[in-house]
Amino acid sequence: MLAVALPLGLSFAITIAALDGMFRASELRALRERLDQEVVSLVTAAELNEQGRMDLRLLDPDSLLARANSGQYALVRNEHGRVLWSSPSLAGTRIDFGPPVATGRTSFFQRRLAGGATIGILNRGLEWDYAPGTNARLVFSVAEDLAAQNTRLAQFRRRLYVWFATLALLLLAVLGGLLRQTLAPLRQLEREIAEIDAGQRARLAAGWPRELAGVAGSLNVLLASEQQRIKRYRDTLGNLAHSLKTPLAVMRASLSSAQFAALDREIERMAQIVERQLHQAAASGGATLGQPAIAVAPVLAELRAAMLRVHAAKDLVIETEVSADAGFVGDAGDLTELLGNLLDNACKWCRGIVRVSVRLDRARPPALSLALRVEDDGPGIAPADRARVLARGQRADEHAPGHGLGLAIVADTVALYRGELTLGESARLHGASVVLELPGRAPDDPMLKLPA
Repeated sequence: MLAVALPLGLSFAITIAALDGMFRASELRALRERLDQEVVSLVTAAELNEQGRMDLRLLDPDSLLARANSGQYALVRNEHGRVLWSSPSLAGTRIDFGPPVATGRTSFFQRRLAGGATIGILNRGLEWDYAPGTNARLVFSVAEDLAAQNTRLAQFRRRLYVWFATLALLLLAVLGGLLRQTLAPLRQLEREIAEIDAGQRARLAAGWPRELAGVAGSLNVLLASEQQRIKRYRDTLGNLAHSLKTPLAVMRASLSSAQFAALDREIERMAQIVERQLHQAAASGGATLGQPAIAVAPVLAELRAAMLRVHAAKDLVIETEVSADAGFVGDAGDLTELLGNLLDNACKWCRGIVRVSVRLDRARPPALSLALRVEDDGPGIAPADRARVLARGQRADEHAPGHGLGLAIVADTVALYRGELTLGESARLHGASVVLELPGRAPDDPMLKLPA
């Protein structure tokens, strides 16, 4: 509408300016014709005797030239500028008619008076024969107040503005209705894509116009192939899990002797790694298309209770601060995996306080709008070790128990969702600080309820 309104307004403005110029030019032509007629009337009524004295009797006794300050004025001068006659309407009015013009010449111009009024002035030079072989060069000057003309011009402009403004509004209203009707399928497509993104539908509806049928069909094919790919991926990984678990279980059952205790521990470690990696891969793995938003607060509450039980031997306080609209767009298992690893690391290394804050920043892009921060009051992670601890099997303290997989799993999951992970130092607790930026949306986001 803006793209249409701007050129429409510009074209109307040019048209108004052209019509206004034509009207002003027409008024000026009419004024000049009237002044020409006044000069003819003066010439007809004028008499010049042999002594050079002018005797001018107005043919119309009701003429405006006979009344003072009537708005019409006349003056007769000789070629040297001496006034031979002036109309009674000039009494008490000072008007500069300009210099005398040469015989056969005419001048026409406008002049503003001291009181603010504007007048149009016409001067015409004539050669006057008043005796055989005797003539004189005279200048007939007439003037008219332009107040009535300016009033007509102002009225014309007002009508012009009203007409074109009404026409523009009618055109834009009709165009707006046509655009709204024409673009309704696009708004419907936008709503359905938003519903797919929110997990409220799996595919687009049918019955699209010809211009959008190909796009909608291609999107449905893409959605179906993506869903089939994820299902096939999960089924394959389930089969892999089953095939790996059985040999490991047989190996563990065969190791009954105490001399194989070390090998049994390694098999147990392999089984845990296989379980974790298969669970990680079998989840949606960052596929946010069609995923509903998962409320973070209930998941965090369950993990907090679990961590307090697991680390009951430590005098532990876990503080949580979660905004009510904080929701994670992704797989619930991924969210549990992320929070569980971060909380477990924080509880393991803290002295007694762990703080978790989660908020949804709607000003940021949806892919990075959920900010999740986990802090502790432990020794922290040295800047030199922050890149290293994200690698698999690497730990900040090699003497501490663990496999060095927690932060690596977190980094891998964050990368799958194209989020951001930042390691640093807590400004409040002076220990480690881990900040995740992930896809987020309120679980029941009103922004998705588009107008019909």
